Amino acid sequence: MRKRSFFPNLKSGALAGLAVAALLLATTGVYGQQTGAPTPTVPAGTTPAVAVGPDGLPVQSDLVLVAPTSAKDKKKKGEAKVVQSKDTKKSLGREKKILKAADADSKLPDRQLYDKALEATRKGHFDVARLDLQTMLNTYPDSQYQMRAKLAIADSWYKEGGTAALAQAESEYADFRVFFPNVPEAAEAQMRIGDIYFRQMDKPDRDYAKAVHAQEEYRRMLTDYPESTLVPQARQRLREVQEVLASREADIASFYATHSNWAATIARYQTVVDTYPQYSHMDDVLVGLGDAYGAEARFVRSQRFPEAAKARLEQIYDGQAAAAYTKVVLEHSAAPHVEDARDRLAAMNLPIPTPSAEQAAASAALENSRASYSLASRAKVLFLSRPDTVQAARIGEPPLVDAKPTLAPAVVKQIVGDFTTSMNPGAAVGAKPAATATAEAATAAEAPVSTAPLALQDVPTAEGGASTGAVMTAVPGNSPGSSRGASGNSMGVEILPSANTSAPVVDPNGGLPVARPTNNTPMAPIEKAVQAPDAVNGVPAGTQAPAQAPRADGRKSKPEFDKSDESSSKKKKKKGLAKVNPF
Repeated sequence: MRKRSFFPNLKSGALAGLAVAALLLATTGVYGQQTGAPTPTVPAGTTPAVAVGPDGLPVQSDLVLVAPTSAKDKKKKGEAKVVQSKDTKKSLGREKKILKAADADSKLPDRQLYDKALEATRKGHFDVARLDLQTMLNTYPDSQYQMRAKLAIADSWYKEGGTAALAQAESEYADFRVFFPNVPEAAEAQMRIGDIYFRQMDKPDRDYAKAVHAQEEYRRMLTDYPESTLVPQARQRLREVQEVLASREADIASFYATHSNWAATIARYQTVVDTYPQYSHMDDVLVGLGDAYGAEARFVRSQRFPEAAKARLEQIYDGQAAAAYTKVVLEHSAAPHVEDARDRLAAMNLPIPTPSAEQAAASAALENSRASYSLASRAKVLFLSRPDTVQAARIGEPPLVDAKPTLAPAVVKQIVGDFTTSMNPGAAVGAKPAATATAEAATAAEAPVSTAPLALQDVPTAEGGASTGAVMTAVPGNSPGSSRGASGNSMGVEILPSANTSAPVVDPNGGLPVARPTNNTPMAPIEKAVQAPDAVNGVPAGTQAPAQAPRADGRKSKPEFDKSDESSSKKKKKKGLAKVNPF
């Protein structure tokens, strides 16, 4: 009878035998390493003998056994012994005491609830964490973890995210700051309030209320907690928030510039210069401010003003434009658009200033502190609704108080004042002597007072005349000299000097014809209407029969009911043709 083998064929049996042999060899090597058998020393110039196993096969021994070094051997070799200092021993002892106290506190029930809540927060189970923390506060009101529990509740709302959760987190952080104002965690709570608004900030062309709130909270953080370790982080966040606010103002100014509204353009650019000095595109802002003043100067050149007044106005606006360009060259010499400012100064035939070493170094440090765009940052700006704060400054002190903003009405008032002063330089002189003022007042009192309405006819000249006979003409808004040529809905005023220098004739209607009919014959007076006669009752009294005759017994009688004419719900309704018969 043939015996059945465990392996299906001879090849499988051979492979299994090789595997068993390999395992035996590995076991032998490990056994030799554990026993610590000494390695035979081979003399130089000889070939080491190959060990042969019990099965007659060579044994490969790649393990090198090293005997452990004893303390005596280390001492003989001269190894230095490490001795701990007293301060090190004290610190180690202090750490051991802290660890022992922590181990003892970990067994307390309030600590167990607190740790359980922190673990739930870490896993994202915010509702469970808040329930555990609230249970701990209600059950153990005198616990040493009460302050940490309140802060952990606010942190759970903050980590949960969302509009409602962040609003609740802000309320919790504010309460924590009120109840625990002197602990180091109060600065952390104030920082988190600023971070809540920072996370909700939108792009500069959208609602900027969150950015304004974030700026206020970060400023409060820097002023109320100047010794906190979070001050550098709060200062950097404040720079990024001010970068967004400055971008908004600059974008609005550039929009007004495209519509030739130079007063609003000047107001917005000047606000950026005064309020946000660390703005990344400050060179563009100053160049745009100079271009706005240059546009005002070109408008003055296009008008037919007296030469003296025109020269004064050109000097004012060209000087302000040159001051803006010069500030770019001196204070922002490392900015990308400094060459544009230099080209404009050269076009105005003005000398190009050279910045000092301190100014150049400060500008270079400010520009080098800005981060460059990466692929990830560009993707965030393009696809996420977040403001662009990549190029915000990383050095310098952000302003903690806003400068007084420049408003467009104030700029318009200044421009009008410049025109008035240039046209009538005598009005800008100081107060006159008392005798001269008294004489002029008496002369004005003796002069006849004109009752005619005011008219735009008397315009002072450069020589100081009171009445020059100038004519005011309206200029359409789309003319080259108009300040709002793009819109076409505004109206300018052009002053044309008249050749007649005599006193103008006072016309109540300002030269316009009086609106009156062609036939001036007066109409006849309106006749009074005839009074209507009094109303008279034509029926004599006592001739009308009573509507209902009284009964003999004195009781009131009801009127008879005619079924052919009337219908009642109490009576039987009419049927057939009687229902539709009107007679």
